[in-house]
Amino acid sequence: MHKIFTLIICTYMRPQPLLKLLQSLQKQTLYPGEILIIDGSTNNETKNVLDGSPFRNLKYYKVDSANRGLTKQRNYGIGLVQKTSEIICFLDDDTVPDPDYFKELLDTYTIYPNALAVGGYISNEVEWQMDDGTKNKSKFYYDGWMRNEPSRFKIRQVFGLLPDTPPGFLPTFSHGRSIGFFPPSGKIYEVEQIMGGVASYKNEVFEHLSFSKYFQGYGLYEDTDFSLRLAKKGSLYINTNAQLAHYHEDSGRPNQYKYGKMVVRNGWYVWRVKYPNPSFKASFKWHATSFLLTLIRFTNTINTNKKQEAFTESLGRVIGWLSLFFNKPSIER
Repeated sequence: MHKIFTLIICTYMRPQPLLKLLQSLQKQTLYPGEILIIDGSTNNETKNVLDGSPFRNLKYYKVDSANRGLTKQRNYGIGLVQKTSEIICFLDDDTVPDPDYFKELLDTYTIYPNALAVGGYISNEVEWQMDDGTKNKSKFYYDGWMRNEPSRFKIRQVFGLLPDTPPGFLPTFSHGRSIGFFPPSGKIYEVEQIMGGVASYKNEVFEHLSFSKYFQGYGLYEDTDFSLRLAKKGSLYINTNAQLAHYHEDSGRPNQYKYGKMVVRNGWYVWRVKYPNPSFKASFKWHATSFLLTLIRFTNTINTNKKQEAFTESLGRVIGWLSLFFNKPSIER
């Protein structure tokens, strides 16, 4: 018998991607007991689209400016979940899950009853192949699989700045390997980080934790912050059989300057959530890696077609980094 579960979708100015997601849910082998749409849009286009396309078990909520923003909308939605729901799932509004997505997620809680959270697996962003035994320096190898090693990690290796933990775990100087460095092996991996837009949690988790108010608006790395705090209380997993596609819609995203600042400041924040008192070596490596990644992003003003975006994001990173020396974020405990 599968657990009763709720799906929360927080959305902002993306009526058509949201509609595409909701239409895909009709093909799920397990359908949510309730679907809560938490809309922070500043117009009525999303509501109008949903009014013309009724979906089973769907409840729509439009939030005011005081509750607008990813973490605020998630907390708002959690407060509306029916008491009988045992699992709360979140999906970004620009995702499309495979038909067995929810079944695979919920099966994980049966396999691992100790799980407090289970994350899904994005299948359309990275091309993986079986390990061919060549040990090519341009490849990253994990659990019998291989993928192209991103250029930023190749450059970091030259300077001795590669992560000192496996994927899904935060290195001592942060800047780790994301969930995208797990292969589509069909296995379940224990982690301490899951992606908030493809996540599920036991309802009981939210009796003691909520998403941080520090992460305003777009909320970059808010999922890392929540995962790291939750991992101190119990086990988190990624099920690579719970697959979905993520389409990275540009609408609803911040401008590149603000994004660049968030990359650095929010990155510093989540690092200190896990390591409140890092060693001098770890601190040096965090700043060195941030500086190196900013330089790499600056080079995109030369070698990519999106020169203006690369420049403004790089500028945001520089300002964000400098701001840490006189205005560090205050960490919520």
